[in-house]
Amino acid sequence: MDTRLWMSVTLFFATGLMLFVSFLSYQKRHLPVAKTMILIMLSAAFYSLGYGFEVLSRTLEQVKLSLQIEYLGIPFISTLWFFLALQFTGTGFRYRKVLALILFAIPMTVFILHLTNDWHHLVYERYILNTESSIPLYTTVKGPWYKVHTVYNYSVVLCGISLFIPMYWKALPMVRKQIVVLLLGAVAPFLLNTFFWYGTNVDLTPFGFAISGVAFVWGILRFNLLRLTPLALAKVFETIRDGVVLLDYDDRIVSYNSAAIEVLPELGSTKHYPVEMEKVLGNSPELLERIRAAGEGEERFPFQRFQDNRNMYYNCSVSLIYDSGRILIGRILMFNDITEIKESEARLRENARQLSELNAFKDKLFTIMAHDIRDPIALLVSLTELLDDELTAADFENAELVRELKGQVQSTFHLVDNLLDWYRSQKGKVAFRPLGWNLQQVVRQALLLAGPKAAMKQIELTEDISEKLVVRADKEMLDLILRNLLSNAIKFTGVGGKIDIRAVLEGERIIISVTDNGAGIDEETSELLRLEEPFLKAMATGNDSGDARFGLALTREFVRIHGGNLWFESESGSGTTFSFSLSGSQGVPERFDNSDMEEEAYESYFGRR
Repeated sequence: MDTRLWMSVTLFFATGLMLFVSFLSYQKRHLPVAKTMILIMLSAAFYSLGYGFEVLSRTLEQVKLSLQIEYLGIPFISTLWFFLALQFTGTGFRYRKVLALILFAIPMTVFILHLTNDWHHLVYERYILNTESSIPLYTTVKGPWYKVHTVYNYSVVLCGISLFIPMYWKALPMVRKQIVVLLLGAVAPFLLNTFFWYGTNVDLTPFGFAISGVAFVWGILRFNLLRLTPLALAKVFETIRDGVVLLDYDDRIVSYNSAAIEVLPELGSTKHYPVEMEKVLGNSPELLERIRAAGEGEERFPFQRFQDNRNMYYNCSVSLIYDSGRILIGRILMFNDITEIKESEARLRENARQLSELNAFKDKLFTIMAHDIRDPIALLVSLTELLDDELTAADFENAELVRELKGQVQSTFHLVDNLLDWYRSQKGKVAFRPLGWNLQQVVRQALLLAGPKAAMKQIELTEDISEKLVVRADKEMLDLILRNLLSNAIKFTGVGGKIDIRAVLEGERIIISVTDNGAGIDEETSELLRLEEPFLKAMATGNDSGDARFGLALTREFVRIHGGNLWFESESGSGTTFSFSLSGSQGVPERFDNSDMEEEAYESYFGRR
């Protein structure tokens, strides 16, 4: 094959290859680096295409036309590659537009001067017919601006290389491969161009672009050259909150982020990397030992050091880095700062200790209440009852005052009893032993106990409960629930009022209701009960309904222990209905808790219904 023909075919192939790289870059055109790559490859394509036509030219006019095509790209290739290096490394980001104007001043001047070269001959002084060979057809005598452009091209290429070299040593493995691809794409034409200055008449530079095209295709398809620039990777690397230190295969520190300096300030004292990790981490022998112990495996371990008058705590991990061929190329050491968590844990432990002491104090307080307060009040209740009976029998004129005193003492005793019952329920000291009980008999017992208190206000107590209803409940808790509900109903029902207890079976639940025609529940108590506020807050008001609220809170707690619910309906001036649900059925109870004597007492007290 004719030499000119195979050279032109090779050059046209290089042109196609560079157009293909432009197409691949166009698909990532949203990235500034991709846009610059498109311009580089188009410029190189014009260079190769024009040189291919120059090789095939037969006349001087054809040679000049081919040079015009070449110079659509020749002035700009090196400058565009240097601009790509600036973008890739993130250099001069704030002044990028100003730099572009300065950098492209000489290339634009060369382009215009070559376009008008026949008028001034500043680029090519003259063309000389090559009588020794057909390639090239004409040799040229270079003008001053050709030499200026050549020096400028070599300068910007060397500057670009100088940007990549320090970046290479601190880069991630994937980024290093991308840098090698970009350097190869520039160095291949650069080296082949030097032959032109050592006596070779044929310009081999466009053939170097064929090598560049292959390198760029390889980089784009193999190493994601245009997917994520090192600047973006560096931003991600720097913005990671955890400290990250990169180690190579020989356990030399290659790179680290700013968060790692906060963990290991000694990293900043070393200027040149990579460096042996023993030289940097010599003050942390435990850390060095754990890294070495990891070997070729992954490991997690705690790390602690005293820094800035404070103990710092970290969770450390050593992870392996593989290349795409699953070959081990290094390790990542990460530091996750857990100091705040550790300090919070310490504060929680201290709070738990203080809370434990307060609970112990509370237990002592309730123990004192159970023995040293309840017993004297119980004695006062007995004494006031005896005194009331004697004064009433003697028709003493101040018997009413003693009766009021007896009521206050009984109310206080009832409140203390409720408080102790609540304490035992919260401490889990209340034994929950549910059995089947005849509900009518349990309610009648409660009415018998509440009868004397209701009689003082001439309140009528009634019940409407089927004798077949059996409720499954703890007897002591059920007595307390009924006692509290009846006590509250009596307290807020006026003289001559009425209180009624009813029960209905709904499925497997018995709904028990206590209805009075009293004054109703005040708004504050009603709101607190609906919000289910703690009883201590309810009692803090200090008004007359405080103990009632506490009794209702205790009642709700015991109903919940049974798996039921407590609710109420109240209308000011018309009365209140408290209802609660318990498990139950119709049938034979497991226990009968009242004797014939108690039944007769109920009938004689309330009358046959």
